[in-house]
Amino acid sequence: MKTTFKKIIQTTVAIVFNASLTAYAAEALDATAQAKVDAKLKEVLAWASDPVIVNAVKAHNASMPPDQAALTQDVWKGLSVMEPIVRNFTKNEAAAFLKSKKGEVVSEAFISGADGLKVAFISKPSNWSHKGKPKHDEPMAGKIWQGAVELDESTGLQQVQVSVPVLDDGKPVGSLVVGLSLSKLE
Repeated sequence: MKTTFKKIIQTTVAIVFNASLTAYAAEALDATAQAKVDAKLKEVLAWASDPVIVNAVKAHNASMPPDQAALTQDVWKGLSVMEPIVRNFTKNEAAAFLKSKKGEVVSEAFISGADGLKVAFISKPSNWSHKGKPKHDEPMAGKIWQGAVELDESTGLQQVQVSVPVLDDGKPVGSLVVGLSLSKLE
């Protein structure tokens, strides 16, 4: 009887906790926080147009190394941040550029090619591909995207993500997603 009651309590607590996170995530930012996100978004747009980022995305789109082409979401989830293939994404010129711009507000940043696969990042994101998700598809349509407030799976921080197109001669060739830490933003 004790075990069943304990499981019921644990399940109830988990449901209430998850419901409160979902409710918090569904909340819109207040006007002050949104103005800060909008100001940071202008910086992110400038990053996406830097030749270092544009050239890295163009190179990825032109030819992907075979070891990267063989990656799947399941394989990606199983890779440690210490794996050479993962570390290569944090050690390239585009990743160095992102790290130089990071500051305390940026909780994560990653660049994807036209195919939604990673080109560079500050730290390993949860997903290998973001194709089929608004954070990649909207920028690939030439639009800016802003997500809801969320508890990010890869960083463990409350954040809001923004995503912008990486443009080559005015045409979207990839996307840049940046997570903005709410605790540092406000």
